[in-house]
Amino acid sequence: MYYLGGFRFASPTLHGIFEMASSNTPDHSQTRRRKFATPVLCGWLGQPQAKAHRQRAVVEIGRRMAPDGEHGYRVHAGPRSVLLISAAPAADLHVGETCYTAIVGHPSWTDARLATLARERGAAHALAAAYLDDGMRAFEYARGDFAAAIIDEAKSQAILAIDRIGIRPMTYAVAPDGLVFGSSLNLLHQLSGVSPDIDPQAIFEYLYFDMVPSPNTIYRAERKLEPAQWVRFADEQLTTAYYWTPRFTESDRSAFDPHDGVLYRLLERAVQDCEPGATTGAFLSGGLDSSTVCGVLSRVATSQVASYSIGFRAEGYDEMSYARIAARHFALDSHEYYITPADVVSAIPLIAQSYDEPFGNSSAVPVYYCARLAQQQGIEVMLAGDGGDELFAGNERYAKQKMFELYSRIPAGLRSWFIEPIALRLPGAETIAPLRKLGSYVRQANIPLPDRLQSYNWLRINSLADILHDDFLKTIDPGSPTRLLAAPYARPASASPLNRMLHLDWRLTLADNDLRKVNAMCEVAGVEVKYPMLHPDLIEHSLAIPTDQKLKGFRLRHYYKEALDNFLPRAIIDKRKHGFGLPFGIWLRESPALQELIYDALADFGRRQIVRSEYIRMMLDRHRLEHAAFYGSTLWTLTILEQWFQAHGRSRPPTLA
Repeated sequence: MYYLGGFRFASPTLHGIFEMASSNTPDHSQTRRRKFATPVLCGWLGQPQAKAHRQRAVVEIGRRMAPDGEHGYRVHAGPRSVLLISAAPAADLHVGETCYTAIVGHPSWTDARLATLARERGAAHALAAAYLDDGMRAFEYARGDFAAAIIDEAKSQAILAIDRIGIRPMTYAVAPDGLVFGSSLNLLHQLSGVSPDIDPQAIFEYLYFDMVPSPNTIYRAERKLEPAQWVRFADEQLTTAYYWTPRFTESDRSAFDPHDGVLYRLLERAVQDCEPGATTGAFLSGGLDSSTVCGVLSRVATSQVASYSIGFRAEGYDEMSYARIAARHFALDSHEYYITPADVVSAIPLIAQSYDEPFGNSSAVPVYYCARLAQQQGIEVMLAGDGGDELFAGNERYAKQKMFELYSRIPAGLRSWFIEPIALRLPGAETIAPLRKLGSYVRQANIPLPDRLQSYNWLRINSLADILHDDFLKTIDPGSPTRLLAAPYARPASASPLNRMLHLDWRLTLADNDLRKVNAMCEVAGVEVKYPMLHPDLIEHSLAIPTDQKLKGFRLRHYYKEALDNFLPRAIIDKRKHGFGLPFGIWLRESPALQELIYDALADFGRRQIVRSEYIRMMLDRHRLEHAAFYGSTLWTLTILEQWFQAHGRSRPPTLA
């Protein structure tokens, strides 16, 4: 059995592997006993004759969660349903006459009556009232982070939903005796009775995106809810819908003054709503968002704010100098840790075991070490800056795509009769640098959004037949990633290309990637994480900012930078977007210990007949001789997949049915 903050799981996931410390880092096993544990919700609705069996399974999960009584749990069984929820401040259960509701997270309510009910009788009671009054519209009144379940015994139906951004997860599967659901895949496996067969299509999507995008999971029969989605199970049928889609109102530009102080007041409210206390700290990368969160926290806190920063001794990757600028500017109690290749060797098995499906974002490593450093110094809650780029247009690709979109404004005749013949069909154009660049620009500009965003994906710039094993290639749909991009891009009505990209990133970059990364690593480290940049009021405010204020010309986050011009240090406002990248490809060239781990994992992965062994060898050769960072990122993705297979008992290749 494995333990995390008093929770015990039957599978080796979501627990810290603290004995795997490298010689030059603090011993992971010295981490103090963690008070924090993610609130848990799971349950079942189905055939009455299966209730006794399901109830025993749910109670056993509760016992595993609280083997020593440190964390309690509550189970409620109806005529044909069972619900379990952990005893935690961010978890609530309401039992009505025939309707049972459970909710985890920190929801707020747009309706005054529901807000009063939540304050006086709990969030689950407010959700029950909303459902009894308005049915499936109940979730439209909820904001903030949450995952919820409604069991309506009178109608023999179960309804699941998660918050608008997807901060809280929920998974589900249809079993022979009904619907099973849980706030993690680990819980679902213990309940489902469904064979957890690996889905080859999900493997392909992992290779494409470095994670498995919702609604799919790595398993054939199990699904994840998407942000702002509900799922209803009734009459043995599933129905899904989105209860909220952002409406980008594009307010009148003249009425939107970045210097009116509105944004700062919203940021201050967002940080205050996180209820920071003496054991609250903050991530500080030196970027706009983490610097903003730390700065605002320093204004509202009653004591000096502790900030935590990660550095890399690798040229082009370290941004500690910017973190130090912010720390001095806001008089923070700053703490630093420099990650080494040995730390990465220790972290790779931890990452593989901690995620309940493969997750290939290498910046999970710095997040873990940063959160662990904070936890060792007594921090219980960390504030993260995730979300600002996706709300206010801070990613470099937004400016790049705007450049490509300008091509469509050139008259069609000029494009087809003059520019494209010269750029694409003129003999020898590839040997003339300006014409070669023009040809590359034209080819990319002619790919429509959002597909253009993946122009340099390694599974697109090469033939899949050269990369993937024949038997594996026969089991997948290569067009699936295109559809996964197209649906959220098209969903907002009457939105500009920029705002459509932002909404797409809420789904793929935030919910399926960054939030999943930070949530899991903070849980393993033993701290709670909150996201003030994703406060509902900030989200609503961002929807009204005109497109040309978010991205003015090619200046990223123009409105945001103007609004905080007198608050943030000038050096941080003017710095280029960098991120929290890990210099894995560089270190793989230099570290024998890292090479041993990676090369062994890739040799094992090559025998799974997914990616061709000769292609893996080619990437290793090019990594050594050519572009270390580019090929290193793909080698990381493959390594984590193999490590995940091994950590989760998948020693043999998946069945390619």
